[in-house]
Amino acid sequence: MRYLQLKRWIGAPALLAALLAVAGCSLTPVYQTPDLGLPTAYKEAPLAPQDAGTWKTATPSEALSRGEWWTVFGDPALDDLENQAVAANQNVKAAAARLKESRGLQEAARAGFFPKLDAGFGPTREQVSPASLLEPDGTNVPQQTLWRAQATVSYEVDLFGRVSATAAASKDEADQSAALYRSVLLAVQADVAENYYKLRELDSEAAIYTQTVALRDQALQLVQRRFDDGDISELDLAQAKSELASAKADQVGVARLRAASEHSLAVLLGKTPAEFTMAPSPLKTVDVTVPAGLPSSLLERRPDIAAAERAMAAANERIGIARAAYFPSLNLTGAGGFESATLADLFKWSSRVFLLGPFAGTALTVPIFDGGARSGNLANARAKYDEQVANYRQQVLVAFEEVEDNLSNLRLLDDQIKQQDLAVVASERAEHLSQTQYTEGSVAYLDVIDSQRTVLDAQRASAQLAGAQMVSRVDLIRALGGGWDGSPAPKQDPAAAVPPVASR
Repeated sequence: MRYLQLKRWIGAPALLAALLAVAGCSLTPVYQTPDLGLPTAYKEAPLAPQDAGTWKTATPSEALSRGEWWTVFGDPALDDLENQAVAANQNVKAAAARLKESRGLQEAARAGFFPKLDAGFGPTREQVSPASLLEPDGTNVPQQTLWRAQATVSYEVDLFGRVSATAAASKDEADQSAALYRSVLLAVQADVAENYYKLRELDSEAAIYTQTVALRDQALQLVQRRFDDGDISELDLAQAKSELASAKADQVGVARLRAASEHSLAVLLGKTPAEFTMAPSPLKTVDVTVPAGLPSSLLERRPDIAAAERAMAAANERIGIARAAYFPSLNLTGAGGFESATLADLFKWSSRVFLLGPFAGTALTVPIFDGGARSGNLANARAKYDEQVANYRQQVLVAFEEVEDNLSNLRLLDDQIKQQDLAVVASERAEHLSQTQYTEGSVAYLDVIDSQRTVLDAQRASAQLAGAQMVSRVDLIRALGGGWDGSPAPKQDPAAAVPPVASR
């Protein structure tokens, strides 16, 4: 008999010790790198490895910081706009708030590693049953008021990694939010630069129209004098007036587009359009070459890819949480303090109490039947992981597409701009000849009009191509993940590196 009692006394602690021995056992799948099949070089701009990751600018740029990539364009006005946008853009502020939210959730999840301690104080009114006092049925047990001051402590033993997986998933999601913040920041910075260069390109077009209107006004005066002298018919005069009016109408159209672009830029800066005005200034192109680097570095540089990867890592941890639901959970709880019938006697040493039992103490919960809830949660976790893997792969494909598109744009724009410059020179020469021949009476005024239109179209196309080239340079920097100084991304940056991906 004593032997059986001894086994019972030793058996419970032995079971508890065995359960504690498996504490921390993780059911989360191992994380491994997916096979993305990355190319060794970009199709549109293959570079030697030693050329990757280095800015090549018209002026020295070794002192440029990694984040302020727009400074390579050497435009103080753009620098000022970018600083305003970073400080006041509402999308950036919202992304920063989301980052704080995720870090708060991460802190809450980490609390699972520590015991919870609560304290309480107050009276209770109760009546116990006669049977609980071993009294016969019908015995009158009076009601009583008890004052209690006690503390309770509870702790969940991380038997199968549920707590650690929850904390790890929250950390991955916080890292995802950090990467998304940098992605929003990069997008806003690039949008500011694009709007700025679009505005400057429209200023160039406005300058072209200002010159065109002045020249056509001079031409109209010349035609008017010749008409007054009887040298030409009214048809030439009407055509000259029509061309001048058309140029003025197109000039107003450019002004309308510029106003809309200025309004968009104001919103990016966190201002109302009424608070922002930018003085006109024609576009000045900057000869900046942006090397694409190695395709493998794109995964480390783009914050949106880092965010997709962190979402995948969090989904992998959620699988471990769903798996842990199939296994026992162990909660250690206890309560102790003081209890008395009167408030005056509450804190006497003789009033001390403690509580152990079904409501406090050691509770080992073993799941038996839940109607398929656990299997459904596990299937959902695995499906979400597969979804995040697909999202990650798609984000990588989109990133390579954007890089290749802008590399090809810049390569082809160089050739197109050279040919367009030749077209501008040739059209201006043709206009000069037509003006001379019209003055001499060799050609009709319709030939002059055609040559003037050709010059205007060629000059506008040249300005538009120059603007497109600057926007494509910005887009390429955006596609590559921002500026860099040739050194690898800092390891302490949680979203810079690409950790492995889970295999289940």
